[in-house]
Amino acid sequence: MASLRRAADALTVLRALLGLPLLLALAAGWQGLAWILLLLGGLSDAADGALARRAGGGSVWGARLDPLTDKILISAPLLWLGAAGTLPLWAVWLLLARELLISGWRAGQSSGGPASASGKAKTILQFAALLLLLWPETWSLAGVASPGLPMVLRQLGWWLFWPSLLLALSSALGYLVSRPAAARQN
Repeated sequence: MASLRRAADALTVLRALLGLPLLLALAAGWQGLAWILLLLGGLSDAADGALARRAGGGSVWGARLDPLTDKILISAPLLWLGAAGTLPLWAVWLLLARELLISGWRAGQSSGGPASASGKAKTILQFAALLLLLWPETWSLAGVASPGLPMVLRQLGWWLFWPSLLLALSSALGYLVSRPAAARQN
């Protein structure tokens, strides 16, 4: 069980390290590499959670680091898309402010503040929206060339971003409303 927890923690650290290369790939115009790095980050998030559950629960250290690595990995493309005008800056900043607020709340929890179901759904939706928004212009789907495909996928990603923002705000409210109850129990 300890080896599974260590593997889960290692995946979490590796995911955190993907943030800088992802941002550099975006800055260099290497959309394909950026997309692959983001996909690997999303898959590693799912894998480390599965490993931790299989071990009967992750480490407290992993529980604290996991949400932070998600923020690092998601913030890079969000900031890039905001700076490029693909997403409105006010929405990006609102989402990032939510992430900082909840990260601070979770850091104060002895258990690391486990993610709520809506928080997990928000993360999955964010990864999906960002992957669609970052779909490289030159890529086809299943080997079938379709000149309009990148535009359609990016538009789908743009529309998925808004429910992810709503989930982010509603899950933040859920975390904050539960805080007084948790404080009374301690």
